[in-house]
Amino acid sequence: MANSATTMYALSLDQCVKAIIAGGNKRTVLMQGHMGTGKSSTLYMLDNLLPNHKACYFDCTTKDLGDLLIPKLKDTDGNDYVTFATNEELGLHLANTPIILMVDEIGKSNPAVFNGLLRLIYERKIGSYEMHPDSLLFATTNLGTEGVGDIIPPHGRNRITVVQVRKPDHMEFIEWGINNDMDSTVLGWVKDNPHLLHTFEDVKTPEDNPYIFHPQATQTSFVTPRSLECASDWVKLRDQFDDHTLTSLLMGSIGERGAMDLMAFVKLADDLPSLDSIKKEPKTAKVPTTASGVVMVVYRTLANLEKDWINNWLDYMLRLDKEAQGLFANGVRSEKYSKRSMVMTNKKFTDWAMQNNYMFVADKK
Repeated sequence: MANSATTMYALSLDQCVKAIIAGGNKRTVLMQGHMGTGKSSTLYMLDNLLPNHKACYFDCTTKDLGDLLIPKLKDTDGNDYVTFATNEELGLHLANTPIILMVDEIGKSNPAVFNGLLRLIYERKIGSYEMHPDSLLFATTNLGTEGVGDIIPPHGRNRITVVQVRKPDHMEFIEWGINNDMDSTVLGWVKDNPHLLHTFEDVKTPEDNPYIFHPQATQTSFVTPRSLECASDWVKLRDQFDDHTLTSLLMGSIGERGAMDLMAFVKLADDLPSLDSIKKEPKTAKVPTTASGVVMVVYRTLANLEKDWINNWLDYMLRLDKEAQGLFANGVRSEKYSKRSMVMTNKKFTDWAMQNNYMFVADKK
């Protein structure tokens, strides 16, 4: 497993967000990490935290030098001269509005665009335009070791703060998925297979983990947090496809090996109790016979639970094993769980929690 100092001190997305805000209008953070790990979602996270800022997105992969500043003729007192108009995507025309500018895939920009952006990155100026003093700017790039063309020259690195972004571990991803409408089947599969979120630095050869991207492998699709989200969208449309079509769609999203394995979970999920049966008949609704099935029911409940059937769920939950109850308890306990307050203020839950408080640390896997 990779253990360099850079890897050891890699940051989570939440930590990157804090650093970008702290750096303010003075310092630029360059987030460098594996493809598909959510770097681009940082803009949405910042946008939610800073509602008075305008989110702006600049994709370097599609830009030439002329996309930064465009010359235009100006006449002052009969004297013609050339000035420049800035690209709307940079947000610099919003002189009186603080912005959050994400410079995406800067490592794939052509040299002219990269050099053209350096003054903006370092001084918050380009041409005659200057960013609002409360604005934020950050950049993203993939790891050079992935072999997908990301290069940051030394004179650029010396003007920014480069941090490595770590992949979320499987439980962090599941926590995110529960709060972002991911299919519980996919989350259950990830729970049973933590190696799906590992990186190619963790293995010696591609065969050691055939699910993930590896520079030496030839697979066209592979598992990343981003492709798992894509797979989730297809699985949620399961009733529109036969098994052959769904398998093909999953192969094109997460690779052949991942698709075959996930389909086994999909078929298992077909035999799980419906949420309606748990709501209406919690003491008689079907209980899954496999551990994986129980996990999927718990994750599905965490994602869909509403105030009017918490008590019914708790009646059903008592029929599950202690590990499943602990899984639910720790899901509720997470500070990121969007329905945490709703559940933890329910009297039946608080009574159960007082009697079973040891479960709140029981599930650490």
